[in-house]
Amino acid sequence: MAHPLQALRDVMAEHQIDAYLIPTADFHGSEYVGEHFACREYISGFTGSAGTLLVFANWAGLWTDGRYFLQAAEELKGSDIRLMKQGEPGVPTIEAFLRASLQPEQTLGFDGRCVDARTGRRYHALARQLGGKINHQLDLVGEVWPQRPPLSAQPAWLLSEEYAGVSRREKLREIRGAMTAEGADVLLLTSLEDIAWLLNLRGGDVACNPVVLSYLSLTQDSAVLFANPAVFSPAVLEQLEADGVSLRPYESVYSYVGRLTPSQRVMLDTRRINTTLLTSIPSHVSVMDRPNPTALRKAIKNPVEIANMKQAHLADGIALTRFMYWLKTQVGSQPITERSAAAQLEAFRRACPLYLQPSFDPILAAGPHSAIVHYSATPESDRAVTGQGFLLADTGGHYYTGTTDCTRTYALGPLSEQEKTHYTAVLRGNLALADATFKAGCTGSNLDYAARQPLWELGLDFNHGTGHGVGYLLSVHEGPQSIRQLPMGRETPLAPGMITSDEPGVYFDGAYGIRLENLLLCVEKSVTPFGTFLGFETLTLTPFDLDAVCPAQLTPRERTLLNAYHARVREALSPHLPPEEAAWLQTATRPVPLP
Repeated sequence: MAHPLQALRDVMAEHQIDAYLIPTADFHGSEYVGEHFACREYISGFTGSAGTLLVFANWAGLWTDGRYFLQAAEELKGSDIRLMKQGEPGVPTIEAFLRASLQPEQTLGFDGRCVDARTGRRYHALARQLGGKINHQLDLVGEVWPQRPPLSAQPAWLLSEEYAGVSRREKLREIRGAMTAEGADVLLLTSLEDIAWLLNLRGGDVACNPVVLSYLSLTQDSAVLFANPAVFSPAVLEQLEADGVSLRPYESVYSYVGRLTPSQRVMLDTRRINTTLLTSIPSHVSVMDRPNPTALRKAIKNPVEIANMKQAHLADGIALTRFMYWLKTQVGSQPITERSAAAQLEAFRRACPLYLQPSFDPILAAGPHSAIVHYSATPESDRAVTGQGFLLADTGGHYYTGTTDCTRTYALGPLSEQEKTHYTAVLRGNLALADATFKAGCTGSNLDYAARQPLWELGLDFNHGTGHGVGYLLSVHEGPQSIRQLPMGRETPLAPGMITSDEPGVYFDGAYGIRLENLLLCVEKSVTPFGTFLGFETLTLTPFDLDAVCPAQLTPRERTLLNAYHARVREALSPHLPPEEAAWLQTATRPVPLP
């Protein structure tokens, strides 16, 4: 059998396709995708969660971001696929590369179901400018992937109001009100997380993302859910139907939108709807390109969700702190590997009866592996965790009460002064961002410097975003807000009720990496004649590793912040820990003396 890349080139030639584009995407614009959609991974061998493969007859390139430069370089070894490091000097964007490479009369192909409509339009415009052609009706990977997994069909279930905070009926009423305000007759939702939030619906069609493969069409008097009927029990269907939600087959959404009439004004988000679905809407139908009205409402957690999320972080803090105690007391005295450490942490989380599953694949990275931002241990790469260097643990959980995401970097033994200096700088950035006060209307790019400043003072930086939104028992990466140095398009201001990560880091290829991550709840701090001022409340509850800190490098304010955080951790967790672990926690959260 031919190598997947060569097999793809063979079918490209059969279909007269000169360049073929394979993004990391499903039919819904999701960041994380199910096994059926692992097309880029199948052809390239690169397993990261973000990247786009562009294939010509005699050249192929993989574009990915700074989180994956080291991993991609390793996984692409021995292939003829060139690593294109997004954002690096001299590296063109995909569109710029196509502009320089696609010749007149040549055809660019892609599966339009896996490319969002806004991006698809840009590709169409680019091809026209170059005198080329576009074919977005081809799933060529499907032709060369003989054992391709089928579309997932995991059971759907409903999240009760006890956890969701707002009923499905009330959410539908609110979104219909938003449609009226925009003058829309039909809202077409394709985002799996938005549909799940709106209908208080959960499933298991994407690993670590409890969503159901589905589309939703909403009018003032109907709600049509397009999904696999086999995943719905009679009890779930009965409750959906009681709130006016009817079910149709998943693939029938294309014929459904093809029957929309000129009298209907259809609201949709071209950043989320796929190219094929948008082009299935008759040209005479009025389309209103608007952000999904569900997105901001989903991001701003309601009071019940906030209270529940605090309970989830208490449970998670217990598990994380028990893991830290286990690691600190067992490393060097029993065999531990990255994978066995991950299994131990998962066991601590499973002790909570409200725990469901990991919120993403755990990152347990020892020694030089910790320099790979999104490292994932395999049986082949599984490294021993010994009494030296660092162990970076970036993990999270889904609970009925919410979603967590935490990173701690643990000292496994004595550290060098340089290692401690680097750890302390990352800690200072984490504390600074959590301590920020800012005026309402500020966006994440206004705050990003706070987390980077201590690293910049040392001539260091990190090549990933500082913070991402977090969903409630949905995706651990949720928009529309983020905290990053360079904004991506129009930014959404931070608002009370949003939950966002705070995760500065620093990485040294072949040596070690350090990242420290807490989740922050945006809160209102004051209202004055000068405006409304916001800040953060830290949700994550587990110690930083004082064995890695240089107290002399902390300012008095930073010492006060660190001591106050550790006092919160100690007070919240001690009653829930076995006596010997509670006693250890007293030492692990000991106050750092003020100068």
